[in-house]
Order: sequence, then structure tokens, then C-alpha cells
Amino acid sequence: MHVGWVAVFDPPPQGPLPTFAECVDHIAQRVNRAPRFRQLLEPAPFGLGTPTWVDDPSFDVHRHVVQSRARELTGAVDWFLSKPLRRDRPLWQVCVANRLIDGRMAVIGKAHHCMVDGIAAVELATLLVDPEPDPPPPEPDGWVPQPGPPAVDRIANALGDLAGRPLDVMRVPARLVRSPRRLAEVPDRAGRAARALLNAARPARRSSLNDPISSLRHLGRVSRPLEDLISIKRRFDVKLNDVVLAVCAGGVREFLRERGERGVRLKTMVPVNVRGSGAAAELGNRISFMFVDLPCDEPDAVRRLRELHMTTSEVKRSRVPEGADDVMRSLGFAPIPVQRLASKLIASPRAFNLTVSNIPGPREPLYMLGCELAEAYPVVPIADRHALSIGVTTVGDGVYFGLYADPESLPQGDALAGAIDRSIDELMDAAEVSGAEHLILA
Repeated sequence: MHVGWVAVFDPPPQGPLPTFAECVDHIAQRVNRAPRFRQLLEPAPFGLGTPTWVDDPSFDVHRHVVQSRARELTGAVDWFLSKPLRRDRPLWQVCVANRLIDGRMAVIGKAHHCMVDGIAAVELATLLVDPEPDPPPPEPDGWVPQPGPPAVDRIANALGDLAGRPLDVMRVPARLVRSPRRLAEVPDRAGRAARALLNAARPARRSSLNDPISSLRHLGRVSRPLEDLISIKRRFDVKLNDVVLAVCAGGVREFLRERGERGVRLKTMVPVNVRGSGAAAELGNRISFMFVDLPCDEPDAVRRLRELHMTTSEVKRSRVPEGADDVMRSLGFAPIPVQRLASKLIASPRAFNLTVSNIPGPREPLYMLGCELAEAYPVVPIADRHALSIGVTTVGDGVYFGLYADPESLPQGDALAGAIDRSIDELMDAAEVSGAEHLILA
């Protein structure tokens, strides 16, 4: 369940690529910008409450930065992403692959989903890069680990938390009465929470994408000029996210049919950022979700796009993501066993077939140790019995698809990359035909 990224850098115009030691020093100088980098999860005593973040007294950046000797990018990525994160240290790791045969350098990162969501993972990645090739020297770092609370205090806090949950629930009506504005919002919020629950409870169809999976991971990659997707968006007057979902639907449809399966509608979890303005750099998880059916049974590319646009527009108009956020927040008042059961149900293959996440990235040129960022592929985690997730990010003038899969359950995963590439071409051809017809009619 790690969120991650694969960043590929061109070598500096003059001079060699940075050494592994230089990369380690660079990362060590940047971890002070995000304190969570140096914290680990301390389990609650006897499982009485939720774990807490505490400073790692043994923090050493060398335990978090490794080097890949692979000469090919795919080998470096798959080797690194197939290794689970150790729980006895801060839940992140970076791999430097600076011996690639094409002369470029890759920096592959991963952090556990309990630490960051996709938006925050991008923020973490950007801590390692700069808007200019020669940044100013880093600020001095005087970090000293702070001791965590003693076991007796943690037990007392856990017991107090357990006892306080029912009281917090009982206080809600009183707070609503004291706030007429909040009281007036109750019917609307209850309605959108109910819609979110109904949307989530709708069972997913059976699919080979939900067979048992192994611990191995493979990242298929597709890159296109951003203008390709924008031209489709403009021609059909839809959102960019609709185009992303439509090309994924077309690619998955072709992929499944090549495996001898018929195209079916796949219930897809689409994460939605619910951070307020100015809160993009917050760590932790501030995402909600909506469920949409990818019309993989529809042979016509334009009809797939139109249908997805109508579906996502209606879901957002009904404020289903906000309702899902309210539901997830309300689970914080529930007993720990209920929370654990809810998390298992949410991650079940009966709840959804796959994830498609569109994560905005930086548009300006970025550099690491003088090397310009050329490509960046997101890694969206897959839960048990979910063999595929699709992450999409925009960096500079490009759009990058990361197809994260279990290579044992989906051994032809790279075929999906080609199918998505052709799905984009199909919609671009349709956009050109539509534009020509529009000119003739005009």
C-alpha cells in the first residue's frame, strides 16, 4: 500500500550525472522540510487506540536511500516497488538509478499510504527538486529527535480516547443547536452522505482484475504530449479528467478483449482531492472518492467519453465526494474494530474493480542536482485482489500514465500501455473528424 513516483532526469548539459553519494547528501538536506520523513508509527499499547507519529531516535537517511545497479529503467522500478516498506522505521524510501544505459538518471520514491495520499506524495517528491539548476545552499538543520510519551501516558491517552468517543458523538447535537448555519446544513449533508453510501454499496462486477495477487509489482508507462488530451477536451467540451477516464476505458477494454474476455462495465474508484485552498502541502490523507463505471462494454470511443462526462458531472453536482468525506470523517467516532471492518470493506473487490487517479503535477521546469526532470510517472497503490491501478499526472508539457500491476496476475501488463496509447489516438482521430464536420456545416 505504498504511494510512489518514478522521476526520470536528463543529464546536466555539462558534466556527469551526480554520484550516488551526492544524491544521498542532497536527500538528507531536504528531509528537514517535511518532519514526517523522520517519524515512525508507534502502535497503541495493547491495540487500545490508534497509532501515533513519534520521532525516530535512530533516524539515518542511509537506511532510506538505496542504489539500483540496473541498467534498464523497468528493472530498477520493478525491483524497488516489489519490496515492502519496513515498519520499524519511517515509512518511506528512495531508490537512485544513476547507471541507466540511456545516460539518464531515475529517482524512484515510495511512502506508505497511511503517511501520504497521491497529492501529498507529489508534494514530497517536489521537495527534492528546485526551479533552477543551481539552487541556493540549504538552510542548516538542527533537528533533534523528541522522545515519545511514556507507555503509561500512551495507555492513559488511549483509554481516554476510547471513553471520549461516545461523549464526542453525544456533543454533536448540542454543537448543531448552537450553530444555526450548521444546523441548516444537516439535511443537505445527510443527503449527500446517503448518496455516497449508496454509490459505494453498489457491488462491482466479477473481473479477472480482481483475482488473488502476489507481492510482485510492475509499472507500465505511457507518455504523451499534454496537448493531445487538451485537444480532445476542447473538441468535445468535456473535463480533462473525463478524457483521462475515457482513454483508460478504451485501453482496458482492448486489453481485456486481447485476453479473451468480453468488455464489461468496471466499477472504478476515482480519488478526489478535498483539501481546502492553500492546504495542498499538507501530509496525511485528505482525499475522498467517487465511483464511476468505466464503459468498457461500449465499442465507440466518443460515446464512452460522452457517457463518462455525464456521469462525472452528475456525481459532482450531487456532491457525492463531499458526502463520502463526511462518511469517512464520521468513522473517526466509531470503535476501532468498526473502523478496521470498514477499511476492509472499502478495499474489497466487491466494492470496486480498479482505481484511476488523476494527480496534478508541477508545470514549470524542475531540476535535481543540475539534472532537468524529463518524465514523472505516478504509482497508485493496489489493495489485495486488485491487480491494477492507473495513475496519471501532468508534468511540464507532458502527461504520464503509471500502470501499476501485479505481473503474475496480469503478465501482459505492458500490452495495456500500448492499448491506452491507441485509445488516445482513437479519440484524437474522432476529434479531427468532428472538427472537419463542424467546419463543413459552418
